[in-house]
Amino acid sequence: MAPLILELGPLVEGVLLKRYKRFLADVQLQDGSVVTAHCPNTGPMTGVLQPGGRVLLRHAPSPSRKLAWTWEQAEVEGADGQPVWVGINTALPNRLVRAAIEAGCLEPQLGPIGAIRAEVPYGQNRRSRIDLLLTPAAGAADPRPIYVEVKNTTWTQGRLALFPDTVTERGQKHLVELAALLPGARAVLLPCLSRGDVERFAPGDSADPRYGELFRAALAAGVEVLPCVFRFTASGVHWQGVAQVEPRQPG
Repeated sequence: MAPLILELGPLVEGVLLKRYKRFLADVQLQDGSVVTAHCPNTGPMTGVLQPGGRVLLRHAPSPSRKLAWTWEQAEVEGADGQPVWVGINTALPNRLVRAAIEAGCLEPQLGPIGAIRAEVPYGQNRRSRIDLLLTPAAGAADPRPIYVEVKNTTWTQGRLALFPDTVTERGQKHLVELAALLPGARAVLLPCLSRGDVERFAPGDSADPRYGELFRAALAAGVEVLPCVFRFTASGVHWQGVAQVEPRQPG
């Protein structure tokens, strides 16, 4: 059994009716009622936006929230033809990656970690913020700080995960800034693959050719790419391992 990285608590099942205005989704619950949920994903959600499909929602009413419901997962047909749950909440990947690092899941790749800081300014004029800045533990083989940029993706072709699924100037900039950190620091691009049916990762050249070019340049410069696979269930998220990196999208 893959180790549990994050407990999600009780989620409520429903059927997706529609997504609209980017941030809203109408979902029919099992009792027949229809609720409007916050959609915490501003992207096109290629391959996982399927009206009529099963979804999982979190119910967390609060006076400070406009909507009591949040869309967390979508069920799609996996690479093996069987249903697979996909995490669509883009606020979750940084938490998952941090939890995986703290659990030692990435120690073979990163070495022992002594401290983790989030959202640390870096880059040109320190106008960007790195998702995670890792300080190696005392005595680590490589004492350099480790800058980790997390990217979430749910887009796949079979068992190949791809990022991005649309043009991302921000993502392009991050690749350039990561490469500029070398050699004084380690620079790590960490795609968070939020579905358990993938084994490989490549840049989404067909969606953003420029990103693909910069991805290969970053690889050549020494940027490390560690695509982390997470398996989602109705109760939690499990660590599944590091996927193989391919330098370009096939075809």
